[in-house]
Amino acid sequence: MGTSVQVTPLSGVYGENPLCYLVAIDGFNLLMDCGWNDLFDPSLLQPLSRVAKSIDAVLISHPDILHLGALPYARKHFGLSAPVYATEPVYRLGLLTMYDHYLSRRQISDFDMFTLDDIDAAFQNVIRLKYSQNYHLSENGEGIVIAPHVAGHLLGGTIWKITKDGEDVVYAVDFNHRKERHLNGTVLESFVRPAVLITDAYNALNNQVYKRQRDQEFIDAILRVLRADGTVLLPVDTAGRVLELILILEQYWAQQHLSFPIFFLTNVASSTVEYVKSFLEWMSDSIAKSFEHTRDNAFLLKYVTLIINKSDLENYAGVPKVVLTSMASLEVGFSHDIFVELATDAKNIVLFTERGQFGTLARMLQVDPPPKAVKVTMSKRVPLVGDELKAYEEEQEKIKKEEAVKKASIVKVEEVRATSSHLSESTKGDSMVIDPASATASPKGSSHFRGQMDILIDGFTPPSTSVAPTFPFFENTAEWDDFGEVINPDDYVIQEEDSNHMVVNGKSLDVKPDEASVHLLLDSTPSKVVSHELTVQVKCALLYMDFEGRSDGRSVKSIISHVAPLKLVLVHGSAEATEHLKMHCAKHVCPHVYAPQIEETIDVTSDLCAYKVQLSEKLMSNVLFRKMVENEISWMDSVAEKTNEKVLTLLPPPSALPTHKSVLVGDLKLADFKQYLSTKGVQVEFAGGALKCGEHITVRKISDSSQKGGTGPQQIVIEGPLCEDYYKIRGHLYSQFYLL
Repeated sequence: MGTSVQVTPLSGVYGENPLCYLVAIDGFNLLMDCGWNDLFDPSLLQPLSRVAKSIDAVLISHPDILHLGALPYARKHFGLSAPVYATEPVYRLGLLTMYDHYLSRRQISDFDMFTLDDIDAAFQNVIRLKYSQNYHLSENGEGIVIAPHVAGHLLGGTIWKITKDGEDVVYAVDFNHRKERHLNGTVLESFVRPAVLITDAYNALNNQVYKRQRDQEFIDAILRVLRADGTVLLPVDTAGRVLELILILEQYWAQQHLSFPIFFLTNVASSTVEYVKSFLEWMSDSIAKSFEHTRDNAFLLKYVTLIINKSDLENYAGVPKVVLTSMASLEVGFSHDIFVELATDAKNIVLFTERGQFGTLARMLQVDPPPKAVKVTMSKRVPLVGDELKAYEEEQEKIKKEEAVKKASIVKVEEVRATSSHLSESTKGDSMVIDPASATASPKGSSHFRGQMDILIDGFTPPSTSVAPTFPFFENTAEWDDFGEVINPDDYVIQEEDSNHMVVNGKSLDVKPDEASVHLLLDSTPSKVVSHELTVQVKCALLYMDFEGRSDGRSVKSIISHVAPLKLVLVHGSAEATEHLKMHCAKHVCPHVYAPQIEETIDVTSDLCAYKVQLSEKLMSNVLFRKMVENEISWMDSVAEKTNEKVLTLLPPPSALPTHKSVLVGDLKLADFKQYLSTKGVQVEFAGGALKCGEHITVRKISDSSQKGGTGPQQIVIEGPLCEDYYKIRGHLYSQFYLL
């Protein structure tokens, strides 16, 4: 059999829950994404808790909460210690996303699912890869190669290609074939006939309008509200699709010279944009070329103001404005509070650019028709005063005393152990044996042992190999010249602080948060969370426009058909969308289509047999190679002999074989051949998809229609009478190939 492959969903099938899947390749367990949702519901992670300790590697595809939100919790509570693989933007922006969620939660609750230390610990294991970089796993994963490729959904977003023994397993969720302002489209279509394709059915039932039409409708909706003196609230993610929205607004504001203020408000807004500025090579070709020619960075924002504190908006109360703020779910964060303020005014609008997560306030507001009123919980931190503050201080004092007593007992135990260890060591060497019978106390405080006077120093234990007690001696090996000791100037240089690393309250942060976030962390004032329920009358306009950056249903079907996998696994999508795509693919793509349930393991092992082939020296001594570009090729006849279970040895045939037919090796492009013939003085032009050479000869290319994806052999057909031009064109054609 081929490479053993089993897929077990842990979350995110037949629904829109977070993505998390276990893929076992020859017993090596790969965790594909480790997502959570904005509600941080621990029950969603129960399947993960049962397998976390057996996971060998984690592959993260996108820097949002649905793909990596559970990493800190799983590491802290489930013992997930496997190395994590991701691209540099996924690592950096994912870290900022987790910081933003933690800070948003901490402002309104005593959030204890994980801490900043847990976030940093989880991301310390991340190994960063570049697009198309083949990374060879080691130890238990020997022989497995992983490679990230462009997904086109979020900055740094990844399609994972996993290869073992020549067979490919492709994990492609949340991809986008469209080229956008800041991202190139996916490269999924370049993969042909993988053994297994794991993809999602999230958009299988949705079709999108044209991009230009969508963008114009988006701008028109915003301007209608602004010109009516209203405010536009855009609930967005921390560092994902919001980048595309920012560029759209920047571009249109610049073209139309608009003066309405735009604000980007998150706990890490400044850090997000600073990092994004340095990721130009991960963005679209147009942004990279623009920077190369004009040195203009697309994220040097002129119209979007970055703010990190909601109080900064108070200066613009009553002013028409656009506010992009996290979280997209409206559950917590600045977006929740701003929605409550804006909802009661009919002049305002809440413009959703992505579907809200199931069970969140955003999802509730996106139903048709929307609710006229919603209940929300308003929470905030207030400092402790009076009896509460006194009780808190007494409790802290009690805790400090208990810790001091505990620490003192530990120190005492260590001292006893050190003393006993010192006594046992001091009796080992012959020169240090103490004879109580011969020891007499000296009035001067010294001790005589066997007639010798020794100095006893508490804490000093002579080595057992020494002849007599000796103090440690360190020789000064410094170099000297005529002016004194030679010094190294670098030892006296004041090191600059790492701008991407800081320590707050003993917590080491890998990414430097914004000032307001640091203030929150440094604020040690005793406080409590005060909450109350509020019924909000929803009078503002509510509008949803699809800026999720995912391929629509028609495009997904077309791409899957082009990739033509041998086996297909569908995940992450509603039950209706999953069944619809499953039926379509079973009919038009491949017969082996699977849509497993949670914790249902499916075996998608290839039906092909894979062997390693070893060429014998006897065979290689009779082979003649020909140079082909950077490689060498040859035709060889051999017989296979099975050495062991998965290795075949090729040997020379026992008897001479008839001469094989000539084989032409190469890939001819008619456009290149046309240019070549022109240099040889042949009149040539395209006509009906073929090359017309001179007056009578036609060269056309015919593919085998029975092969999906154009992977079959191609035929080059020369049509025309047998004349001098015919043989001349044929000779030129042969020169484009390697003859074996």
